[in-house]
Amino acid sequence: MDYRQAIDYLDRHVNLEARAGAVEGLSLEPIERLMTVLGDPQRAYPVIHVTGTNGKGSVGRMVSALLRAHELSVGTYSSPHLEVVNERLCRDLEPIADDDLAALLTEVADLEPLAGVSASYFEVLTAAALSWFAEIAVDVAVVEVGLLGRFDATNVVDADVAVITNIGRDHTDGVGDWRRKVAWEKAGIIKPGSFVVVGEPDPVLRPVFEAEPHQALWGVPDDIEVLEDLGAVGGRLVTVRTPHGILDELFVPAHGRHQAANAALAVAAVEAFFDRPLDPDVARHGLAELTLPGRFEILARAPLVVIDGAHNPPGAAAAAATFAEEFSVSGRRLLVVGMLAGRDVTAMLDAFEVRHADLVVACAPDTPRAVPAEEVAAAARALGAEVEVVPGVVDALERALAVAGPDDAVLVTGSLYVAGAARRAMRPARPCGVDGGSPRRERSA
Repeated sequence: MDYRQAIDYLDRHVNLEARAGAVEGLSLEPIERLMTVLGDPQRAYPVIHVTGTNGKGSVGRMVSALLRAHELSVGTYSSPHLEVVNERLCRDLEPIADDDLAALLTEVADLEPLAGVSASYFEVLTAAALSWFAEIAVDVAVVEVGLLGRFDATNVVDADVAVITNIGRDHTDGVGDWRRKVAWEKAGIIKPGSFVVVGEPDPVLRPVFEAEPHQALWGVPDDIEVLEDLGAVGGRLVTVRTPHGILDELFVPAHGRHQAANAALAVAAVEAFFDRPLDPDVARHGLAELTLPGRFEILARAPLVVIDGAHNPPGAAAAAATFAEEFSVSGRRLLVVGMLAGRDVTAMLDAFEVRHADLVVACAPDTPRAVPAEEVAAAARALGAEVEVVPGVVDALERALAVAGPDDAVLVTGSLYVAGAARRAMRPARPCGVDGGSPRRERSA
């Protein structure tokens, strides 16, 4: 198959991401059988497995950057993508080439009938990624969970280091002791040989992680702590403490106080992997080279245009705080916001502090899961915001830019799908595939 044919093949599989939140009936059997016919390539390299309600994408990229600074070959698997599916599979933080992705998916397509299961979109892509990492002989793979953990397709790996960033109300009905239930699901990535790194500070949940058979466990704040977090030009200057010692003056080129906590977890995870302290100069170099697409990423200035993939109330609150604290805006602040079903729209908008925005442009990402723009707008108006409805993300961005002056700022947020659509619109020369492959026809997730 060529690139387009491979993407068409992938799109023919049911996309469970398109109904995320419906976790009933999840099983590892389909992915386990698929990996078996592929020869269980996930056993060929060590794995750092990352889950959590927020921050797992940032932590995963930070871990990969630190490992690269130590001259290791690193495979990184993440989700969802911003612009093209290639972004989910990276070698040394560079997306897989179109031809390589096509070849991988062709191999999976040829062997899938032998597995005797009906695999999902995410299972096929996960199988392709884990197979590719073995094929290119990575020294280590950094694998981000897609949904929760215990029954996520990525959980066919045995984590050498299992990282749990935090526990929040996402993909849950919020009924009963939901925090403990979510913690139990995420703790499922912990295996008997895993070194566990926990960023969730709630001591009530600590026994949930400790109950899983594991090798060792470090947690916030007893073992991992941000000692200093200062704003700097283009990011933050951070000092972190782990059981191996103190690393000071780490420049993290990312906006938001939450990124200091993510950096501390990433440092701890890599130290746990190496079983030794990191060389300060190597750690500084690794983090200084970091890029975080779609995480408070600046796309333009005059007016300032920032995209952020915040998709739940804690993420929205972090985005609002970052926008207020780290960007000196003399003009107006405009918010372009759309979100996916399953979110508490009012809670999200309240966390975004829409009442303090000069204008909210409500939109909807191009996916069946999108909350209608009119529903977002009604909730924003009820919170006291001035609102316009422009259903398409690109049209909504164009409307915000049309009314924005050079001293104004536009924040595009509410979902990585919203951020990705805006990113594509602001980068018109960017090819469909990462290396100019055939035009893709992806079904929205």
